[in-house]
Amino acid sequence: MRRRKFIKKSALGLLGAGLFTSLYSWQIEPFWLEFVKIKMPIKNLPKSLEGKVLMQISDVHVGNRFDWNYLIESFKKAQKLNPDFVVYTGDFVSYENDEQIRQLETVFKNAVKGSLATVGVLGNHDYGHNWSQADVANTIIKTLNDSGIKTLRNEQEDFQGLNIIGIDDFWGINFKPEKVMNRLDPTKANLVLCHNPDVCDLDIWNGYKGWILSGHTHGGQVKPPFLPPPVLPVKNKNYTAGKIPLEDGRTLYINRALGHLWQVRFNVRPEITLFELSSIN
Repeated sequence: MRRRKFIKKSALGLLGAGLFTSLYSWQIEPFWLEFVKIKMPIKNLPKSLEGKVLMQISDVHVGNRFDWNYLIESFKKAQKLNPDFVVYTGDFVSYENDEQIRQLETVFKNAVKGSLATVGVLGNHDYGHNWSQADVANTIIKTLNDSGIKTLRNEQEDFQGLNIIGIDDFWGINFKPEKVMNRLDPTKANLVLCHNPDVCDLDIWNGYKGWILSGHTHGGQVKPPFLPPPVLPVKNKNYTAGKIPLEDGRTLYINRALGHLWQVRFNVRPEITLFELSSIN
């Protein structure tokens, strides 16, 4: 009898733990935002930018797959931190139809903007179905521009002494990194925005040594303890999340995403990153 009671209690305990984990992964962690603080040393950084804060927001995924009022609430929290620069690293929508454009307009009326500059690059979902709809990308760019966000498409622009290089999405129809990387000026304080971190493994960098800010992976969204995420949308499975020093002097940072494709997260909280700029002696 005691053995039966033990088995019954153990089974009920496991069932309860499973139900709690499911509820937590569905209703709690997907909306449990973390602000991550990182030091960002940059070569040739002007003294005027020492100590300034650059905020990275990635993979917002406005759409019908979760309550996007959470995004507005997150933006309002981020605004209180008064960032100097804000960069958005792609996947502004989970595109299904033109409804997402209207949703994006609503959400980005509350967009977080930097006091010195606000810049973005596109992700694969910003190119619509099969990552091939130029009209969808152009409409998103117009919405971002109306919201005060400058979109860089294989372009670079100097903002108060910080030269931001924006590479268009790897899977999209406008991936032409050579247009900007062939004009790399190593004497500037350079920073690269690139949605998909797999681009780091391509022969397009022209000797660049510096930071690359990416998103795309969402950190896998579900990560078993002590194990890698079972699902990552990248070829290089080392590109999960966080700071990753590359061997040639580049430093990759992969943001875990503010939004999500599906409303489930476990051991991979949504993230907004705050980088404190500093110069390299």
